[in-house]
Amino acid sequence: MYSHQVGAELFRFPDLRTLMARATPLRSGDQLAGIAAATDVERVAAQAALAEVPLKTFLTEALIPYEADEVTRLIIDTHDKAAFAPISHMTVGDFRDWLLSDAADSAALAALAPGLTPEMAAAVSKLCRVQDLILIASKCRVVTKFRNTLGLEKRLATRLQPNHPTDDLRGIAASTFDGLMYGSGDAVIGINPATDNLHATVELLHLLDEVIQEYNVPTQSCVLSHVTNTMAAIEEGAPVDLTFQSIAGTEAANTSFGITLDILTEGHDATQSLKRGTVGQNCMYFETGQGSCLSADAHHGVDQQTLEARAYAVARKYQPLLVNTVVGFIGPEYLYDGRQIIRAGLEDHFCGKLLGVPMGCDICYTNHAESDQNDMDILLTLLGAAGINYIMGIPGSDDVMLSYQTTSFHDALYARRLLGLRPAPEFEEWLDKMGLMPSDGAFTPASRPPAALSQRMTLLEAE
Repeated sequence: MYSHQVGAELFRFPDLRTLMARATPLRSGDQLAGIAAATDVERVAAQAALAEVPLKTFLTEALIPYEADEVTRLIIDTHDKAAFAPISHMTVGDFRDWLLSDAADSAALAALAPGLTPEMAAAVSKLCRVQDLILIASKCRVVTKFRNTLGLEKRLATRLQPNHPTDDLRGIAASTFDGLMYGSGDAVIGINPATDNLHATVELLHLLDEVIQEYNVPTQSCVLSHVTNTMAAIEEGAPVDLTFQSIAGTEAANTSFGITLDILTEGHDATQSLKRGTVGQNCMYFETGQGSCLSADAHHGVDQQTLEARAYAVARKYQPLLVNTVVGFIGPEYLYDGRQIIRAGLEDHFCGKLLGVPMGCDICYTNHAESDQNDMDILLTLLGAAGINYIMGIPGSDDVMLSYQTTSFHDALYARRLLGLRPAPEFEEWLDKMGLMPSDGAFTPASRPPAALSQRMTLLEAE
């Protein structure tokens, strides 16, 4: 039992799961689940009570029982006690204070990451203001490598997302070249296929590989098909760089996605065996989003933000190249408006980085949410300041296949110029070599694109 008194009113919370839910900043998903605080006063009381909880309590009071959930078992069984030792005496409130101190530098946070559970990270995030989430996350470096190096300080990469509603190869290729000429694509050139069948997956993989090989682009490709589909493509000899899968924070939610930890391990091992990386072999790409467990009726009464953090424990197991919180994609039932989306994006990035996960964010919203592109500009700027590893790059910010609004090639240029950020170093060198972005950071005028890319674009238009 946890409690805290505000004025003459005493608030009681029967267990840690309830306390965590009541302490969460307001969001529509927790209201839909019936677990949110009833009033702002109750929320503040819960946050005050949570601040007094010892961090080691999260090692003995599981929010989802160990026996019933393989994600819980993964979290407990892989916990690094030695890494946790320096903060093992702290409460959640003490931990927040330490994270904001100069003692919590990049090296200390990297060493601590294996000793943190997702629930610890989620708990401290609930006590943080927006500026706390930004400042603390900005100190976290999570560097990964495949054909280039991602996550370095003062770098911002992008996923070039050339989706097409019918998987038309010409349309996808045109969007790919368009993005490359704007300096997009160092994180990955990643396609969400309109149809999740093996033939389409293999065809798209060959298209992307042809572009990368022909122009010696130091990046990686991915077709965001189901992990089992990608494994079948590997068996057919397709050029797979990264294997993708959507993941969640409970075993039941992952089952609804058609996966288990064993299946993810099989996919990871199959992809890594290809050894297609040149500077590293981080070969997995995961996407997540607050609300996925609730939408699958697999939330166990746990708040959606804590469940999102638990998904990062699944990701962490496989040392991925990229993890992406698709923050506003699931809809207003889970994150109602721009304010909730902004807070959730900053929380997700904060928790992922604390846990040692290479976080990116699809800064997005659906058209029926109470949000607009101004909200996305705010979140983009804040995440850029917070040290996000990568964002999305889509023509005109409008994904014509998935029908949602996100960030464009131009948005990435804005963030890089405003905040003094640069692409991945190997990709930056390629941009300079191609005449797209000289060392002074100024892009080639659109009227004078490099000859090789210009010729390919002309051929596509003629077709």
